[in-house]
Amino acid sequence: MRRTYFLIVVVFGMAAATFAQTTSSDSQSLEALLTEVRQLRKDLQISLTRMESAQILLSRLQIQEVAVSRASQHLDDARSKLAEVQVVLRSEAAEIKHFEEAPNNGDNAAQFEIAQNRAKSDLEASTNLAQQRQSTETDAELQLRMEQDKRSRLESQLDELVEKTGSPREQPGRVPR
Repeated sequence: MRRTYFLIVVVFGMAAATFAQTTSSDSQSLEALLTEVRQLRKDLQISLTRMESAQILLSRLQIQEVAVSRASQHLDDARSKLAEVQVVLRSEAAEIKHFEEAPNNGDNAAQFEIAQNRAKSDLEASTNLAQQRQSTETDAELQLRMEQDKRSRLESQLDELVEKTGSPREQPGRVPR
């Protein structure tokens, strides 16, 4: 009879010990799963933040591309207008040279002098206009450089973000699979 009691106690004791080990093992598994879920959630939040930042940077980059395009067009227009004025300057200088080389007849001396003075006045006005256009061109070049620099900074920020996104060392707790 003692053997029977002893056998029953041993069987129930082993069952209880096994049950306790299973509970401990289940608890450890649940804790490990919970830790993994928390890490995945953290990684997801980091990824979403980086994606939002990338979207904002891409939008800003598109806007900056438009600004660079506008500045480039403005520079092209300024250069074109300056070239037009320079053609007029050369023409007016040639006209003045023609007046200076032409013989001054007594019959048309008054008209000749009026025409020569008008040509000199036109040359002076065109020279002033050329200086203004040169200044406009210089300003347009400066504006284009500034817009291109802004675009370059945005591209650098986007490149850094892409590197962070693809870099496993930037994502702590990640185990390569």
